Amino acid sequence: MEANIASRIPILLLCALLCLLLEPIHARSFTIDYENDCFLKDGKPFRYISAGMHYFRVPRMYWKDRLLKIKAAGVNAVQTYIAWNIHEPEQGTYNFDGDADLLSYIKLIQETGLLLILRPGPYICAEWDFGGFPPWLLKNASIILRSSKDPVYTSAVASWFKVLLPMLRPYLYSNGGPIISAQVENEYGSYFTCDQKYLEYLKNLLEEYLGKDVILFTTDGDSESLLKCGTLPSLFSTVDFGPGSDPAKAFAVQRKYQAHGPLVNSEYYTGWLDRWDIKHQTTDPTVVANALDKILSMNASVNMYMFEGGTNFGYMSGATFGSNIYHPCTTSYDYDAPLSEAGDPNISNKKYDAIKTVVNKYLPDPGIPIPPPTLKYAYGKITMEIVPTWSFKTQQMSKYPLTMEQMDMYYGFAIYKTTIHKTPSLKGPQASKLSMPGVRDRAIVFVCQSRQGVIQRNDEEKSLNIEVDKDCPLEIMVENQGRINYGHMNDPKGLVSNVTLDGVVLMNWTVMHIDAPPEVLTDMPSDALWRNDEVKVPAFYKGTVPPIPKGVAHQDTYLLLKGWTKGQAFLNNFNLGRYWPVEGPQITLYVPASAFIDDSENVLTIFELDHSPCDRPENCLVEMVKTPILNGTVHVEY
Repeated sequence: MEANIASRIPILLLCALLCLLLEPIHARSFTIDYENDCFLKDGKPFRYISAGMHYFRVPRMYWKDRLLKIKAAGVNAVQTYIAWNIHEPEQGTYNFDGDADLLSYIKLIQETGLLLILRPGPYICAEWDFGGFPPWLLKNASIILRSSKDPVYTSAVASWFKVLLPMLRPYLYSNGGPIISAQVENEYGSYFTCDQKYLEYLKNLLEEYLGKDVILFTTDGDSESLLKCGTLPSLFSTVDFGPGSDPAKAFAVQRKYQAHGPLVNSEYYTGWLDRWDIKHQTTDPTVVANALDKILSMNASVNMYMFEGGTNFGYMSGATFGSNIYHPCTTSYDYDAPLSEAGDPNISNKKYDAIKTVVNKYLPDPGIPIPPPTLKYAYGKITMEIVPTWSFKTQQMSKYPLTMEQMDMYYGFAIYKTTIHKTPSLKGPQASKLSMPGVRDRAIVFVCQSRQGVIQRNDEEKSLNIEVDKDCPLEIMVENQGRINYGHMNDPKGLVSNVTLDGVVLMNWTVMHIDAPPEVLTDMPSDALWRNDEVKVPAFYKGTVPPIPKGVAHQDTYLLLKGWTKGQAFLNNFNLGRYWPVEGPQITLYVPASAFIDDSENVLTIFELDHSPCDRPENCLVEMVKTPILNGTVHVEY
């Protein structure tokens, strides 16, 4: 008998070891205790204090730095949207590489010891172009977004979720990952369709691919009308509100639609977004911290939107539309958040410290050092030279103007070209009126390669008086300044209606596309649309960034475009975003160290649309400086 027992000891020890290894995974659960109005993590009462950070607004090389700074503040979770448009840029073509490597971001969150609240959309708002929808959806001009009534839309969502959600399932908390909950749509109660069959459709998709081991929730503003259209009885309902709201009143609204379960503010606003032509937005850190304290004193869970705002690199800033005015958002999404656009604790207003102090009242201080601010370097002045001849890879022809989306031109600029024919019976210059009521969003008009003026979406009269002295080309460069991300979002770009000359519809258009500097394009035709000199615009300008001292790694910097007016800037092949310092409030562009190439020449390219300082070569300069300017004066204040 004793020999028998002895022979079984190794097997018993192995079984015990396997139980120890497997038990934590099987015991992992994140649920809602509706009787005691709280979350349960592994069976124990739990509440989260979360930090909002979007992976698609922060260069991948900085994800870990930002997450460590978030962890050091004492929070225990991170919340992120998933931007459909960066992952499926062309229908059926998927991108999860580089800065779009979502799974690597999720793994980093777990390695940092944080939980993850996921907001997969398909609509995210976020002041992101088209609310995160891929613009190819607008190839169908009559598409009904965010509704169960359009099978074209719902089938596109189903195809996307079929790719995305199975990738996420292994990272659910119950499967050993950090994901504790997933949002169904986003603030749907604010949308005019009010289609609860659509919410049910999305819920079924999420449960099909994620299972029922993850909490599915909705988020809406703190009013009954919003929760009425934005919730389902089978989904957990949360609210969002900022420091200007009374938490007791806001949560009372949640209780009318979510009688039991934890109180949750899914978007507690630490700052606010910036738009061109509107004063830079800031919030008092003391007010933000005191209101956060009130929320947490009610045993509520909360996500701070944003904790790290980041940047709308490229063409990804969205726009709002209200009172018949189109407002494009700035490239910076600094948000006056606790961590700045460059990921530094907000020194100027002490918001990071104020929030950390409050959080540490309710969660134990992790006791880890706050990583230092990222290094900044003033690369100095850069001499720019005009690119004298440039042309385009993409050309399409149509009888009447097509939208950019209909021509697979999703971002950047479209140049519409036709020929104006002078009335033969008239002698001398012919005064004419050129009208384009459907410009989206800003058009520069050329006749005979001579700049005539600008027509903008907000103009009351979208027309120009021109003179026609002979048959010559009409060229209209239309800039897509960002699709509407909130409200009525069917916002195709380019020319969305006919162009007329003295009431006569112009036809037979050739359309070209610009979304990158000329050196990025291939198979370019030899003839250029315009031949520019140092004072004519639009034009590309190029310059070489001064080398950094030997042995020193490249560092973050800010691009200051003094004397320049409006356009797009690129470092190497990285699109830094839109600049528009004459409108304000953003004056500098954030340039992350990741955009530089080590041991190589770093080329800065600017596509200037309106005016350059290059009338004299010695003035044709830009500068890379160490300090951002986000609060410049604005040209017009609405």
